[in-house]
Amino acid sequence: MPVRVNPLVRNADSGDRVSALEAPAAHPLHSDDVGTELVARARVRERFRMNGRAELVALALAAAFLIAGAAAAIFLPAGRPFSPLTAVIAVLAYAIVSRVVFEVSNGAVLPTQLLLVPMFFALPPRSVPLVVAAGMLVGRAPDFARDRVTLSHIPVHIFNATHALGPAVVLALAGTQSPSWRHTPVYLAALAAQFGADLVPGTIYSRVAWGVPLGEHARSMRVAVLVDAALAPVGLAVAIASHGSRWTMLVVLPLVGLLRFFARERQVRIDHALELSTAYRGTAMLLGDVIEADDEYTGTHSRDVVDLVLAVADGIDLDPKQRQRAELAALLHDVGKVKIPPEIINKPGPLDDAERAIVNTHTVVGQQMLEQVGGLLGDIGRIVRSCHERWDGAGYPDGLAGEAIPFEARIVCACDAWSAMTTDRSYRRALPVEVALVELHACAGTQFDPRVVEALVAVLER
Repeated sequence: MPVRVNPLVRNADSGDRVSALEAPAAHPLHSDDVGTELVARARVRERFRMNGRAELVALALAAAFLIAGAAAAIFLPAGRPFSPLTAVIAVLAYAIVSRVVFEVSNGAVLPTQLLLVPMFFALPPRSVPLVVAAGMLVGRAPDFARDRVTLSHIPVHIFNATHALGPAVVLALAGTQSPSWRHTPVYLAALAAQFGADLVPGTIYSRVAWGVPLGEHARSMRVAVLVDAALAPVGLAVAIASHGSRWTMLVVLPLVGLLRFFARERQVRIDHALELSTAYRGTAMLLGDVIEADDEYTGTHSRDVVDLVLAVADGIDLDPKQRQRAELAALLHDVGKVKIPPEIINKPGPLDDAERAIVNTHTVVGQQMLEQVGGLLGDIGRIVRSCHERWDGAGYPDGLAGEAIPFEARIVCACDAWSAMTTDRSYRRALPVEVALVELHACAGTQFDPRVVEALVAVLER
């Protein structure tokens, strides 16, 4: 069964990118590397209607599958008689198995391979794709009824059954009647056809609807491929051991029940990680409000920097954890200024050397404040400390240079400078955009990481 793709980070209604502050994300120490943030977003997206392009692509792919499935059912060799009762059993059994959901970073992996393989020997292979689609819809019916998933997602669940077309064609044309280990080469060909048939619609959907590159989508399917490859021999063993009975497919249900228990345990762990993440995020937002209340410019400036940092992070294609850290660092990079005397922060003219030295302590103070909070924000404190380091080593407070500066801090540094240059201050007017761009390019390789400058300019020139 394919991973339900959660392409990048997008809003369920518009397709716009969603701030990590608007969707839960997991503390790295509690995520167990399962991409909890993306799981949370996948949960949210299913509750909203897809954007127009995604919906049209899903409808087109669902229609294409139904046409191909009907053609297969009509024109491929039957191989064995079709039993309506067996088909009903298969639909209900597939619906049960499809309810066992292992959430991963891209969406979910289902252990339906355990049932799919016996279905090819209990029914004519040519009928299996449509039976699988029916089972998927029946399995999701409770979610549709309870409004956990919008009806606009029905086409997605239909074309997710495309993976059954590949093995149906191979097995129907091969004409293998009874399951046997002697036909292993045929079964391997059928498995390869399954992966190929699964890849095509998922790639089209991800690319056309969401702009996800082919390579990224292929990588997202690795977990599903490994799971299906591991479960296929188990399904074949079940088919061989109980061939000849229409109840064959029900043999796997006790194992499915056990997997359901493990899936539920995993879901509970993710829920706990999300609750912890919400607490971290609430603290971050509260600190952001404190900054804004103490100094309106600093608060507004920090939120402007967040928007730039997210755009640059997406342009550089940071992984979700890095993107989350960069965003929180952008929001909190000036949090230490709440402990700087207001008469210095709000001074209408340039600062003298003594005042500048006091202001420059805000990065260390910010780190200390965040470390007192601990957890994820404690980790962010290290990045906040380095947000005024320079690529050439002439920054503060530690004189770090080049790759020694946390990458997220390098992004915040460039975006922070751009926002400062293009914003009116009490003692100077904002620089024209053209002048600020010249300054940005001039400082690439000295003050700023050249790679970050390149990504920031690309964002500014959109």
